[in-house]
Formats: sequence, structure tokens, C-alpha cells
Amino acid sequence: MRNSKNIVRAMALAFLTSGLLAGSPTLAAGNDKAKKADRPDPMQVVRGAKAWKNNCGRCHNLRSPKELTDEEWDVSVSHMRIRANLLALEAEDIKAFLKASN
Repeated sequence: MRNSKNIVRAMALAFLTSGLLAGSPTLAAGNDKAKKADRPDPMQVVRGAKAWKNNCGRCHNLRSPKELTDEEWDVSVSHMRIRANLLALEAEDIKAFLKASN
């Protein structure tokens, strides 16, 4: 359990750090705006990491987000939303975390 908590923290930190670096002033203004539009809300990713650990980790060994593509995570999370009785917001947060970590 402790190992999965460290994995979630490391992934959230890596995502947040990459977002900060991607927004550096060395990028062109137009390119920066396009990248910001593609990035999810950092707090949504953090909520998703927690929800992923707390909900998915109850029944599954936590997988690396890189094991599936974004499209495969969409299908998996949609399926598991019904099976695990997740709220729509929790499922969206989890998808945002998995896609940001992918």
C-alpha cells in the first residue's frame, strides 16, 4: 500500500512539474496558448490520482498509466464507473490523471 501511495505522489509531482516547465517564457506565445488549452486542470489531476488510488486500488493492483492508451483508459474508466459506482466527476478526474500520466 505504501508503494502505491509513493507512485501516485511521484506521478502527480511529475505532471505538475512538467506543466510548470511547459509554461516557461521560452515558448512562443501562440504555442503556449495552444499547450495550455490541451492541459487539464492540475487540481483535477491531483484529485484523479487520489480517486484512482482510493477507488481502483481497493480491488486492483494499481497499473502504470502507460499500460493503456488514452482511448483504452476512456473505455476502462467508463466501464469501471458503473461497476464501482463512481460519481461522474470522480471518473473524469481519474481519466484526467491517467491521460496526463500517459
